[in-house]
Amino acid sequence: MTVTITAVEVHDVRFPTAAAGDGSDAINRGDYSATYVELVTDGGAGPTGAGFTFTNGRGNELTCAAVRALAHHVVGRSMAEIVAEPVAFWRSLTADVQLRWVGPEKGVIHMATGALVNAVWDLRAKLDQKPLWRLLAELPTEELVRSVDFHHISDAITADEAAAILDKGFVGWSERLAQVEQSGFPSYTTSVGWLGYPDDKVRALTRQAYAEGWRAMKMKVGGPIDDDVRRARIIREEIGPDALLMMDANQVWDVDEAIANMARLVEFDPYWIEEPTHADDVLGHARIARAVETLSGGRCRVATGEVAANRVIFKQLMQADAIGVCQIDACRIAGVNEVLSVILMAAKFGVPICPHAGGVGLCEYVQHLAIFDYLRVGTSLDGRMVEYVDHLHEHFVDPVRTRGGRYLVPTAPGYSSTMKADSIARFAFPDGPAWR
Repeated sequence: MTVTITAVEVHDVRFPTAAAGDGSDAINRGDYSATYVELVTDGGAGPTGAGFTFTNGRGNELTCAAVRALAHHVVGRSMAEIVAEPVAFWRSLTADVQLRWVGPEKGVIHMATGALVNAVWDLRAKLDQKPLWRLLAELPTEELVRSVDFHHISDAITADEAAAILDKGFVGWSERLAQVEQSGFPSYTTSVGWLGYPDDKVRALTRQAYAEGWRAMKMKVGGPIDDDVRRARIIREEIGPDALLMMDANQVWDVDEAIANMARLVEFDPYWIEEPTHADDVLGHARIARAVETLSGGRCRVATGEVAANRVIFKQLMQADAIGVCQIDACRIAGVNEVLSVILMAAKFGVPICPHAGGVGLCEYVQHLAIFDYLRVGTSLDGRMVEYVDHLHEHFVDPVRTRGGRYLVPTAPGYSSTMKADSIARFAFPDGPAWR
């Protein structure tokens, strides 16, 4: 690992998704976008590390600027230096003495940090000639533990506890690998139930997804409750009583409103209610979790995490028994290092990992994290699945592959995060042909 990062190139890439209603929910309706980062090595003579953070259109204006403001912490570093002191490198970004002030460790600055950190891990996996999931799953316990910053979470998990979890993860490793390589990783689709879709489209897409082998589907809720009930009835009619139906309110409800609405929606046997209230309201989530457990006879749980700001929020959600499903996002928090801390905490607290995906490239990212969790940390597929949304994959060099409602294991070196050059050029904002 003798390569040195000599430049950081930042691209504002936006896709016009708003017009068709793709990605629409109770709060969001925008153009799916990526602040796309390329790490140039050895003056262009070495491999390129690719990373990004996902936004919803004009958010790119902020995250692109934040990546450029942080880039000097990365330029000039060798991969050998970063690998030798991973937490020191990570803290150089998260604890920038001036930029941390506008976080701290949350929001635009943290997302920009994630784009850079993920690009570093992509570069490392490419140098090792391994897909990221394999690189992580095969790393010695000591090296994985050294990659995690336990500051502010040591009251929930210690380095020794993390090491014990990772050591135990070696037991049965090869059998789990053979299983996931043969059968793929469980998944669910969100493509059937965007809030902006009319009823006939929801029914048609649900019927099509079921025919393609999907047995777990998610719908958006958070509009008028009568509309939510009507759409839930349509989907349940199409998938029958045995398939899983998840619901996602995208934070739009107050706590009491969430409980009242779920009292009506439990009729359709939801497997979980996702983001039922404000993302930072740990105690609100805990109260809702207790209520939906009672309303559903223990069949429904609360899922959240896709916009949890950092590992400390995740810590509190788990300590408060506020979630039954942990939805890590690959680029909302500060990249692979911080994701590792959340995966390890989830294992200690017995909360299954079901990553948030969709957007631009999130499916490509999180497949690696879910497979790593199964192989080395959680070691079970019980209650685990990865979200799948069927759009924008064609813009990636190594796009996700699915079969029968399951992700197929990626084999190409890296983090599956490299975008095609012609897609970057076409959808670059504001000068790309797609925006003229």
